[in-house]
Amino acid sequence: MRYALIVAVVLGVALGIAAVVLGGADDSPGLQLIGVVLVIGAVVFGIRNLRRGS
Repeated sequence: MRYALIVAVVLGVALGIAAVVLGGADDSPGLQLIGVVLVIGAVVFGIRNLRRGS
């Protein structure tokens, strides 16, 4: 289960970084904000679940 959690967090962070980069190339502040929120959410989700012992 821990492996799936790590994979989900890494994919969420990678998708968020891609959104920030693509939003910067297209000059889209909304896409950049979605990317930042996705990265922060994935990291918080991962930390909370690792601390709980899931």
